[in-house]
Amino acid sequence: MTSNLDRRARTHLLREDGQEDVCFATYAPSTGAMRTTAVLNDLVLPSRGERQVHGNVSFSGSYVVRAASMAASQGLGIALMHSHPDGAGWQGMSLVDHTTEHSYARLAETITGYPLVGMTLAGDKTWSARKWHVDRGPHDAESVRIVGTKLQVSWNHRHRPGPVSTTAQVRTVSAWGEAMQANLVRLRVLVVGVGTVGVDVAIRLVQAGVQHVAVMDFDTVELINLDRLLSATRLDAALHRSKVAVALRAMRAASTALEPVLAGHDLSVCEPAGETMALDYDVIFSCVDRPWPRAVLNQLAYSDLIPVVDGGLAVEPFVDGGMRNATWRAHVVTPGRPCMQCSGQISGAQVARDRAGLLDDETYIRTAGLRPPSRENVSLLAPAVTAAMLGQFVSLTVAPGGLGVPEPLRFSLSSHTLEHLPVETSAGCTYEDATGCGDRRPSLVKEHPAAEITRQNRAHRARRASVRVRRFGQDMLEAAARVIKLC
Repeated sequence: MTSNLDRRARTHLLREDGQEDVCFATYAPSTGAMRTTAVLNDLVLPSRGERQVHGNVSFSGSYVVRAASMAASQGLGIALMHSHPDGAGWQGMSLVDHTTEHSYARLAETITGYPLVGMTLAGDKTWSARKWHVDRGPHDAESVRIVGTKLQVSWNHRHRPGPVSTTAQVRTVSAWGEAMQANLVRLRVLVVGVGTVGVDVAIRLVQAGVQHVAVMDFDTVELINLDRLLSATRLDAALHRSKVAVALRAMRAASTALEPVLAGHDLSVCEPAGETMALDYDVIFSCVDRPWPRAVLNQLAYSDLIPVVDGGLAVEPFVDGGMRNATWRAHVVTPGRPCMQCSGQISGAQVARDRAGLLDDETYIRTAGLRPPSRENVSLLAPAVTAAMLGQFVSLTVAPGGLGVPEPLRFSLSSHTLEHLPVETSAGCTYEDATGCGDRRPSLVKEHPAAEITRQNRAHRARRASVRVRRFGQDMLEAAARVIKLC
């Protein structure tokens, strides 16, 4: 849920008189490859006579029908929310809670077509949640996420216990303490684009102890990448290895978690399979340099409430050589902050051209007088972008001083100035207006020919390279045999 919806729900459920209370919320499903999320949309507060507060709380069947009918008219499900004012931490259900939710689960699913979600708010502001299967009973959620300028997570410690810190993490833990470290390292983090900045970000995350880190990219290592792609070698380029494979190798070597869960997705986030995979994660790093994947990630930040940490580098050379300036910026795309289109990071026209494949057509780019896609990351400046993005990630998850993420930040190298960009949401922003719509989001993904061609070319070249390596090995063995025979 958004931090705004959390605040409204707490205001209603945590009463000043200390009694329990109840309300409903509508939700949209968000379906990933391995995980389904209920994305809360709005509260349906009780009307007069629909609930009775008497230390505990009870409510009428007509309230359930009204909430479910309202949700069904919008293509949504409903969540039954109630409070345990004296509770702390993730809450189990009492016999009364279980009986009440079970008695309305079939009715809610019959009217809306979606399972009933039960939610409990403890007095210390910790949420717990479960999804009801009419015939099998409740299935506990692993977490409840509150998304805004800060990311707050209530963890189900039975399903997602906090990992034990290791000796290698002592300095990291000293920065924010054991409790915050336990929250941070349980997050599922996806890095989209593992070029110069992305692979550095992924390595830093696993060094800090984050257990579940995945990388997504469809590109291949080439010689031209070696001046800036960490851990890539000439052999990787000669064997046409994927950037994902190279990144995973570096991540495995750098991880400090006792049981790291590292994954690589040889996909574009613009493909349906790539978008579906991205929905399994709690935070996404956008390390891409094209408008179409940025637009897809921009959408998921609002429609599915997955914060996106975005950044980039721009280098301005003089025509006759030398550097005029370099700027890098970083920001978090999340409810409470403007989207990438409102901040000028993407434009609808550029996204449309990229989706149509026109930004891969050099003739079109030249004829239309457009700038070709950026290729400006350089080894000596890229770490500054990494640092800026990781600073935003820490602001989002750790929230130093309780402040959360700032406005977009931009640093100018020539003048050595850091700017806070006062960006505001544009009227009628389609991305932010779709906050919480989940699977009902307008589709920006489709087949991505450039990604498929890249994968096919890599497979073909890798087979040829493998044949050459085998032949070289055989030649070496035969030469060795001749030497031995002569001896």
